[in-house]
Amino acid sequence: MSDHIHAPGDNLIVSAVEKLRKAVQDAATMHSQLSTACFAELTAIAEASAHCLQSGGRLFFCGNGGSAAECQHLATEFVVRLSSHRERQALAAVALTTDTSLLTACANDYGFEKVFSRQVEALMRKGDILFLLSTSGRSENLLFAAESARQVGGKCVGFLGMGQTPLDRHLDHALRIPSNSGQRVQEAHLLCGHMLVELIEDLLLAKTDDSNKLTR
Repeated sequence: MSDHIHAPGDNLIVSAVEKLRKAVQDAATMHSQLSTACFAELTAIAEASAHCLQSGGRLFFCGNGGSAAECQHLATEFVVRLSSHRERQALAAVALTTDTSLLTACANDYGFEKVFSRQVEALMRKGDILFLLSTSGRSENLLFAAESARQVGGKCVGFLGMGQTPLDRHLDHALRIPSNSGQRVQEAHLLCGHMLVELIEDLLLAKTDDSNKLTR
């Protein structure tokens, strides 16, 4: 007979380790599927975005919750830089998720469904691109934002989960992550966002004589 006495927390630790292992395996499986599910579309999005930036346009980002945080993250990568290994000019990108005064005023006066569309009306111009990040593609404020982007002559790119969504009818490009898990989808959105910035930098560098700078 073993002299070891199992502490009450032992089973919890084993359960936690198994849960973590499954989460990592799920993420690895999803990431391995990105090459066939997303890379062609991601390349097309990069080409459209590079053309927009080189033509003097801007990239806008909107989303809710964790997706809102990713909007801020990705816009920052464009404006500042993705990596310390590559110096370049700032690229024009705006997250529509950051101004608390504007967001709360608009939500109070017009409703939460208009918090992004109002900004699109004010800031977007023909040829600009609006990125809409959503695990469901059903958020009403994103639908209104996409409609407004269309009205001003902008283009729309969706970073989404699996399957068809109400947002689809407004999109020029849709990056669909092959997972039904909201967490895994958001993780993949960030990974794809980083790859997108790098692809855009490569495309812009190929169009300029100075290898240390990118043109807007």
